[in-house]
Amino acid sequence: MVQQLIPPEIKPEIIYPDSDGNPMSDNTKQYEWIVKIKENLEILFAPNDDVFIAGDLLWYPVEGSVKTRQAPDVMVVFGRPKGDRGSYKQWQENNIPPQVVFEILSPGNTTKEMAKKILFYQRYGVEEYYIYNPDTIELTGFILEQECLEAIEDINNWVSPRLDIRFKLTADNLEIYYPHGGKFLTSVELNQRAEKEYQRAEQEQQRAEQEKQRAEQEKQRADQEHKNYQDLLAKLAAKGIDLNNL
Repeated sequence: MVQQLIPPEIKPEIIYPDSDGNPMSDNTKQYEWIVKIKENLEILFAPNDDVFIAGDLLWYPVEGSVKTRQAPDVMVVFGRPKGDRGSYKQWQENNIPPQVVFEILSPGNTTKEMAKKILFYQRYGVEEYYIYNPDTIELTGFILEQECLEAIEDINNWVSPRLDIRFKLTADNLEIYYPHGGKFLTSVELNQRAEKEYQRAEQEQQRAEQEKQRAEQEKQRADQEHKNYQDLLAKLAAKGIDLNNL
């Protein structure tokens, strides 16, 4: 009797798209804030190899579920290495979810959409969630307490437990401060500061060079005066005059 071998069932490969088809931002103001927060966080955690930061990257928390996903404007993951990713597949990242998420509101965001996001982030383990509306200068924060994202009552001057950055609301802007007290800056402001530091360093170098030249000139003058004195002594000695006996 010949047994017929049944080939093992081959499961089709699941494709997790790297894009959801939505733009990163709806307007320039939203985009500028996304870049500002993301890039300053990159600067803050540059020395830490195990802090991954991304902007508008699709996060898939559940293996096999292509539709279970979000693309936070900015997300921070502690415990994962830096590096390029097409998307953040949590099961490939030691099952570590983003701990901190930022969303920058635009006129296109709806209340229903934002409510769904809060529930999503709460369900999949986000510890801190910040929503900023640059048009109304309103900042809302949530922190995970007993598996629920609870609203932060007093967000002004709030310090993020995970990031150690401070949020300050003014009459016309949101200011974010590094742990050492420096302010989050745009790329233009960072470049301007770098230019000022470069010019200051150049001026200091020029001053140091001028001081060096001045010291060299003083030395040359002193050497010349000493030489002149020695020449005078030699001339007087040639005439039989000894200053020590005068």
